[in-house]
Amino acid sequence: MAQTIVIVGAGSGIGLAAAKAAARRGARVFLISRNGPALQAICDDIASDGGVAAFAVADVGDAQALSAAADAAVAAFGPFDSWVHAAGVAIYAPLLETPADEHERLFRTNYWGVVNASRVAVPALRPRGGAFVVVGSVASDIGTPVLGAYAASKHAVKGFIDSLRIELLAERAPVSVTLVKPSGIGTPLAEHAANHQGAAAKVPPPAYSPEVAARATLHAVQHPRREIIVGGVGAFQRAGAILAPGLADRISSLVPPLLRDRRRPANVSNNLDHPRSDGRIRSPSEPSIPSSLYTGAVLHPGLALVAAGLVAGLIWALGGETGRAPRQRWRRP
Repeated sequence: MAQTIVIVGAGSGIGLAAAKAAARRGARVFLISRNGPALQAICDDIASDGGVAAFAVADVGDAQALSAAADAAVAAFGPFDSWVHAAGVAIYAPLLETPADEHERLFRTNYWGVVNASRVAVPALRPRGGAFVVVGSVASDIGTPVLGAYAASKHAVKGFIDSLRIELLAERAPVSVTLVKPSGIGTPLAEHAANHQGAAAKVPPPAYSPEVAARATLHAVQHPRREIIVGGVGAFQRAGAILAPGLADRISSLVPPLLRDRRRPANVSNNLDHPRSDGRIRSPSEPSIPSSLYTGAVLHPGLALVAAGLVAGLIWALGGETGRAPRQRWRRP
């Protein structure tokens, strides 16, 4: 992966996992977030592993600051080949109890951050071609109680990105636009969120490892895709919302207790206005699933077909040409 990648939201979580993975593959990575000390430590860590990294501090909600950070990326490494946007914040509260100022601040980061990034990244990518990859959420396709403001912002991001993609196709611009839609991911999102539940916030379970989402994100950098759902759970939720929306709503109404951990107190600070990116990829308190067969099949459909063929061949061999059921002599593990 000999290219230059700008990664926004690289101070923790999926963005950080993608930055480290890209650097290990040989890419030059330019990192952007609000936390300068954390970015400096991350760049030092990447350099100690033989990678190449630099950074700039910017709030994605500040269009001028983000533009200046993009200029710094060009000054450091020359024109960049790809832009990965993974910045995001969350609020845990019922929608009608969500403070208006927090709701607006969330949109400034989650939605306007993507808009600001597109205005910087796409014009820079257009002359030479490249990839604009936005890490959104499967919440862009479904309703989500307690995380309603977050879900609303992700719906807005999806509408913006889908429309931007169409406009770039119309002008035949050589820029691929991909929306990555993770299921619940075991990042420090919940620890950093504004939390009004009275107990510690949790990422919607089951949570996948941030590295699973990072692999999908970097796949989109090199293999243009319209969108990628990360995690079979999210794909199942999306299918349910499409095929049986009423039933999906009723099931989702049972979710709120799963979003809080009463064994731990609620955090007293959040990252809506001040950075809390602490250089952690994973949540310090929640386990995560290390892989996703669904995502692997989506990213590598050829391998999925081969696997399906092998399974079909095994079934045929066990059953015999006559189709008779084989004798069951297997023991349960």
